[in-house]
Order: sequence, then structure tokens, then C-alpha cells
Amino acid sequence: MKVVVLTGGLSTERDVSLSSGKMIYEAVRENGHQAVLLDVYFGYTGDDIEGIFEKDEDWAKEIGVIGEENPDIEAVKALRKDGGKSYFGPNVIAICQMADVVFMALHGDGENGKIQASFDLMGITYTGTDYVSSALSMDKGLSKELFDYHGIPTPKGFRLKKGEERIGKVPFPCVVKSCRGGSSVGVCMAKDEKEYMAALEEGFRYDDEVVVEQYIKGREFSVAVMEGRALPVIEIAPISGFYDYKNKYQAGSTVETCPAVLSERKTKELQHMAERVFQVLRLKNYARMDFMMNEDEEIFCLEANTLPGMTPTSLLPQEAKAEGVDFGQLCEKILRAALA
Repeated sequence: MKVVVLTGGLSTERDVSLSSGKMIYEAVRENGHQAVLLDVYFGYTGDDIEGIFEKDEDWAKEIGVIGEENPDIEAVKALRKDGGKSYFGPNVIAICQMADVVFMALHGDGENGKIQASFDLMGITYTGTDYVSSALSMDKGLSKELFDYHGIPTPKGFRLKKGEERIGKVPFPCVVKSCRGGSSVGVCMAKDEKEYMAALEEGFRYDDEVVVEQYIKGREFSVAVMEGRALPVIEIAPISGFYDYKNKYQAGSTVETCPAVLSERKTKELQHMAERVFQVLRLKNYARMDFMMNEDEEIFCLEANTLPGMTPTSLLPQEAKAEGVDFGQLCEKILRAALA
């Protein structure tokens, strides 16, 4: 089949997206499909799009490794010759309409539902969940409100808009995070008022709204759900600090154990909670949920990721591998679920 792997974009997770896109693109080609890797922002400026899926070209050859720092988005914007007024680069929509399915390898700005809504209006089939569930999950404040309403344990906290007065007492130590960020960009921990003010400044660099929540000391886990069924639990233990941008994507920075060393009861509790979050946020196809377990073994859901990373260090492929599903098979399952 003809597959567009859509990657890049303008979020702080741009480099992560490119890495995911490269791995997906190579796997899709190895599976025998005609694939094109397309940066959603830069598009394709050639005049031969009619035969683009037949071109003998390695579309991923110039993609490198993920750096330790998130990219300079203003510098990226400056590279587009037309000024970049449209989010979609040249010929992106036309090429996606020619494909049987678009494999969404976007992170951050590809997870807020806007692209999904555009594709729905244009009749373009894509992987992952729809625009409503994307928007619900991307907004951490909104998803936490839904968790509270449906009885899913989540760290206590509040949302704060830039310029607003503080709401309630800050529960030190606390975590401050950009409301609609990803890959832990714009996430800081604060032990006192001085660190809290610095954390707010950092969070507001990336969004006009932040979530302030209690810090949960304990073990961190992630559980992917595919078509409503939870995969094996993975535990994440950074060697230093917390699971930030560097520890997520630099090999050797984090110890990841899958299946996680847990009692059968706790394993099932995490998996059941992940499936429940999948239902509450109206998710489709696949997603990955993040959790903390405190020293009393109480479990709290942090958030849902609607387009989980597919990089060399990403969690979803490790969870699938624990069930005997290799990377190529995982990509094929995601494609088939989208077509179904």
C-alpha cells in the first residue's frame, strides 16, 4: 500500500518526531509498502508528485540522532522560503490524499487534534486517535479534570494561566508543567517558593497555561494500550534526576525494565487503570499512559500520550517486544488498525 510517514513539525518535540519517523519509514518499507517520509512543515517542493510513491529514494537519509536539547523552533521557521504562513508545507495535503494511509509520526503539535480534524474533513485516513480525544489528552489540565470526574487517581493540583493569581496553596514539593507540552519540555520540580517562581517562568516559555501538581515520590511506570487492551507494564528509572528530555532520548540515561518487576495484583491494577484512561479520554487505535506509584504503593495517572514515541529508546516498542511483537510487526498492526 501507499504510506505517507508524516513527521517533523514545529513543536519542541520536532527532533523526536524526525527520529520516530525515520524508524517507522524504514520499517514500513521493509514490510513491502511504498512509503514517503514527509516533513509536515517543509513538505515537498518537487514538480513530480504524481509518481512520488514510485521514486527510488531514501527519504530518511539526512535525519540524524536526537540532541540533548530541544530544537530552536524560530530557526526552523526561518528555513521555509514562503514564510511559513500555513502549518502544512508545499504539497503535503496533496501527497497525503494520494496515500492509502498516513502514519502519524508527529509529537507535540501533531497531538492536539488540529491535523486530525483537517484530515477528517479531507477524507485522509491516518493512524492514532481522532481529533476529539487528541485534544482532550493533549491538555493536561483538562484530562486531569476528567480523571477526577471518573475516579481515576491523579496527583492533586491546579491549572494556572499566565498573569493569573495563584489558586490555593502550592503543595511543596511540586511539579510545574506546561499544559500542552510533551517530552517533559517545560517541566520543573520545585521544593520552595524561589524554585516555584523559576519553574513557572520556564513553564510559561512554552505555553500560556501550566499545571501545578503535588510531587509523587516513588516508582514511575508506563502502560501502552492497543485497541483497548493493555500491553506489559514498563518501569522507568532515570540514572540521574527525573525522566526529562535528556533522560528520555539519550541512550544509557535511564534503566527501563519490561515487564516491570511487580506483583501480579499491581501489574493488573496498572493495566486496568491504563485501559480505563483509554476509555475515559475516548482514545482509539493506540496510546500510552504514564503513572507514578508512591511509597505506599498507591498509583496515580499523570497523563496520556496519543502518539507515543517510536525512537530507538521509546517505551511502546519495548512493551510490544515483551509480547513477542517486533518493531516492524508493531508498525504493521498500527497501520492495519487505522485502515480498519
